Amino acid sequence: MERKLGIISECIGGEEPIDTLDRIKKAGFETFFTGYIDNETVSALVNKADKLGLECEFIHAPFKGINYMWTPGLDYLSVYNGMKQSIDTASECGIKTVITHVSSGWNPPQVCDVGLFRYDALVEYAIGKNVNLAFENLRKLGNLACLMDRYDNIENVKFCYDCGHEHCYTAVVPFLDFYGKKITCTHIHDNHGRHWDDPLADGDEHLLPFDGNVDYKVMMDKLNKAEYRGSLMLEVFNGKYQHMTPDEFIADCYARIKKISQL
Repeated sequence: MERKLGIISECIGGEEPIDTLDRIKKAGFETFFTGYIDNETVSALVNKADKLGLECEFIHAPFKGINYMWTPGLDYLSVYNGMKQSIDTASECGIKTVITHVSSGWNPPQVCDVGLFRYDALVEYAIGKNVNLAFENLRKLGNLACLMDRYDNIENVKFCYDCGHEHCYTAVVPFLDFYGKKITCTHIHDNHGRHWDDPLADGDEHLLPFDGNVDYKVMMDKLNKAEYRGSLMLEVFNGKYQHMTPDEFIADCYARIKKISQL
């Protein structure tokens, strides 16, 4: 199955993403995503992408303080308003999807009514803006499962599959078996799995594919079984690959995601 190949626009450290788009296009990519949420920056990216023949596929909402979504008080407002701004910008810039986390860390707050009320409001807000809201898998299944079940019949609620997170945090949880019908986008990167000698360590290395030990054949088989037709999107950065020039890094990224697409 032919799929578009993409990469995060902030993949080159110290370079403005609007300049990185030229490198992304030159390497052969067709699509990208961004973690910027302000209208000015995203509009500029979208306008240049249109000229280059690239698609801005989704915005990644901010997630600092995401656990406050599940606690009483007003501390949640910063991250909540950031998610709303992401939705506003996506709507105004013609971007169909916003990705959001639902918890952080190994011991996030428990699911509770106050948190559900806030996510209900966020989902309703996204529906009103005609934007998809896609929840991403991280360390804990419970928070994600609760929301995915709660909004199972809501068309605007989707799933973002992160293969790296699955591998280093929840290797025994087959997210694509659970949420294959809801998947709308991917985050693809590599790592060396869970550190079982230190199970609370963070193994989320965001390496280039094939520099860790994620089994991409299994991933591709499950994506095909789910009839997923969206892009294969790299979430990688050149910080650990300073021996390569930016153009070499992005070209290498393209070669590796192309190899995955052919599995």
